[in-house]
Amino acid sequence: MNKKEWKEKFKEKIKERKSTFKTSSGINIEPFFTPDDVDKNTQNKNSFPGEFPYVRGVQPTMYRGRFWTMRQYAGFGSASETNNRFKYLLDKGQTGLSVAFDLPTQMGYDSDSPISKGEVGKVGVAIDSLEDMEILLEGIPLDKVSTSMTINATASMLLAMYMIAAEKQGVSAEKIMGTVQNDLLKEFIARGTYAFPPEPSVKITVDMMEYCKDNIPKWNPISVSGYHIREAGSTAVQELSFMLADAIEYLQIAKGRGIDIEQICKRVSFFFAVHNNFFEEIAKYRAARRIWSNILKDEFGVTNPASCKFRVHSQTGGVTLTAQQPMNNVVRVSMQALAAVLGGTQSLHTNSFDEALGLPTEDSATIALRTQQIIAFESEVGDTIDPLAGSYFIEYLTDEIEKKVYDYLDLIKEKGGMIKCIEDNFIQGEIENSAFDFQIEVENKERVVVGINDFKASTEKETPIQEIDPLLEKNQIEKLKNLKSKRDNDLVEKCLNELTKAAENNENVMPFIVNSVRAYCTIGEMTSALEKIYGRYKGT
Repeated sequence: MNKKEWKEKFKEKIKERKSTFKTSSGINIEPFFTPDDVDKNTQNKNSFPGEFPYVRGVQPTMYRGRFWTMRQYAGFGSASETNNRFKYLLDKGQTGLSVAFDLPTQMGYDSDSPISKGEVGKVGVAIDSLEDMEILLEGIPLDKVSTSMTINATASMLLAMYMIAAEKQGVSAEKIMGTVQNDLLKEFIARGTYAFPPEPSVKITVDMMEYCKDNIPKWNPISVSGYHIREAGSTAVQELSFMLADAIEYLQIAKGRGIDIEQICKRVSFFFAVHNNFFEEIAKYRAARRIWSNILKDEFGVTNPASCKFRVHSQTGGVTLTAQQPMNNVVRVSMQALAAVLGGTQSLHTNSFDEALGLPTEDSATIALRTQQIIAFESEVGDTIDPLAGSYFIEYLTDEIEKKVYDYLDLIKEKGGMIKCIEDNFIQGEIENSAFDFQIEVENKERVVVGINDFKASTEKETPIQEIDPLLEKNQIEKLKNLKSKRDNDLVEKCLNELTKAAENNENVMPFIVNSVRAYCTIGEMTSALEKIYGRYKGT
């Protein structure tokens, strides 16, 4: 019996909940799948784990060798408070650090800037200078712990601070491990924490890629982010498409500068959001690995298989969390985390259940970490590699996502590339349309969100919220004032002038940023020095 015969046989009995079933990306979902729905060449396209094109995993042993890195995102208030939270999480079994910075730090303003008023330490830790970074990392074994920093416009400055803080602890640049996000194109698409216009922003991104290749070999100088694209309202297919298009743009610029692409690609990483469509999310990882490796081979001529691996950090979906019935978020996060693991992520952050209300408390952060540990040590899903491979549905979804992503990549190429598409608001428009469609589905109850448009609670208990010290901003400004009074301000001025001149001469600015950081120049001062040449981007 084939599917057509089955449908004919049961046509009188088939009563379904909806007229059509589709994934969040609009991929049609049949009642069931058979070998006829799967590409006959699937086995050849997928290969074995650790082998090109890495569909089944980038390492030959995957989680049988070691589990993914459990990297909880943390940062609030002062450097000292965040340092205490880092030590707390490491003590609870976290295996990597992930730093959240406040908005002034992200956008290149010091805590004493008028524009920073009311935002200091609110959505992450306030870092004004090397002095703050030294406090942030005090007592952390930087030769053993890898650190991810979600920072973009000022990523060059924060990486320089991290490197020098490690050096002051006796850990050389060759030994530090971690990632800076450093994905500026995504900021113009979805997030908005930019400082300079698109072209100089991307130029600095590539400067860092070149500097890390030569000076910080174990550091990933970019984590091309689909996460914030997804948080802005994109579908899973759009997240992957636009993320890969950004990565292609960076590599094309690097290639134009004569930088060794094979060496660069060994340290290019990616950042996924994980949302609620369980099987589509798993298939997204598998498709991403196949697409990226083939793009590098076919379009960039990369011959070293190790350079073609799609390495990805994942975070459960922040926008999927609800302030209503927040304990339901524990279930959502667990489901999303499992999808990331079954998809083959290299590291993972699980959101805390209270993040729709405020910054995580110690208790909620512990539950989020325990979620990963239970999946790792109790579910045994990591005992075999790519366990859903061969599922007709998963293989079908993997192929369909791949086709749709290539359609987008071809369209972006036709339109003149990613920077041109961003300047023309094409990418932003696609995301806005998807976000609008999702909201209409929720409002029409075509998509149920438990606690929001169905299964509501008449009363709810109040959830404790992480408090921020009300004196933080005042104390941070006072500390900054003290720093400026005791440092060598003649050296500061010299370093800043040299940084401006390097930007004017179109040199790699990273060595000049490193010199400025050593002299305890602040984030705001270095941003202003570059702003003299690049200007400050105001958005459209």
